[in-house]
Amino acid sequence: MQQGGGAFPATRHSVVRDLGSPDPRTRAAAYDALARSYWRPVYTYVRLRWRRGPEDAQDLTQEFFARAFEREYLERYDPAKARFRTFVRTCLDGFLANDAKAAARLKRGGGYAITAVDFACVDADLAAHARSDEPDPERWFYREWIRGLFADAVERLRQRAGAAGHAVAFTIFQRYDIEPEGQAPRPTYADIARDAKLSVSEVTNELAWARRAFREIVLETLRAICATDEEFRAEARDLLGIDPP
Repeated sequence: MQQGGGAFPATRHSVVRDLGSPDPRTRAAAYDALARSYWRPVYTYVRLRWRRGPEDAQDLTQEFFARAFEREYLERYDPAKARFRTFVRTCLDGFLANDAKAAARLKRGGGYAITAVDFACVDADLAAHARSDEPDPERWFYREWIRGLFADAVERLRQRAGAAGHAVAFTIFQRYDIEPEGQAPRPTYADIARDAKLSVSEVTNELAWARRAFREIVLETLRAICATDEEFRAEARDLLGIDPP
């Protein structure tokens, strides 16, 4: 699985539809993009819903995408029945139920593997959010799907801002909209302007550029991992509160 900003295709192109492409390269690229979006929720769900330890859950996450790629699980998706993320979770339940009955597993990777993923980061988050009450695995699946999507969008924003000469916009966005989470107090525009040697109006403009670009990136990603315009619009409303054009 590749890192960086090039995993998703241009706007109005769906990698979900590319899962059934007769071109092996197109199909493999589609799986790569989807694995990048779904490895976090898949791993979290295996840990919480199926109560697997970290090492076992890592293997199962790799195996799920390998087997989905080889046996064409995800190509069977019917957008009339559910959102794609719900279908992924249903396929995962079926895979794990069968795995529990199997005498032997598919070798890790099985000809297709996701790489360069930070399982330890997710484990730390699970530990930090542990509660005395039982967590809801389905809620965590959705939560981790959002976290992964937004984390990738932040990285792509960093790259886009640097290429467009707006590196300072990304720095402001990161400090004002990301870093303050769970911290207090949030820096003011005046604080950021002083540290960056900018005017408050320049800080406002740069932050507006970054937020607009971030939203565009999230929408591009959503469109890529949704099969239909209807699903795309529903996800955009849920995540961003907007009805995109």
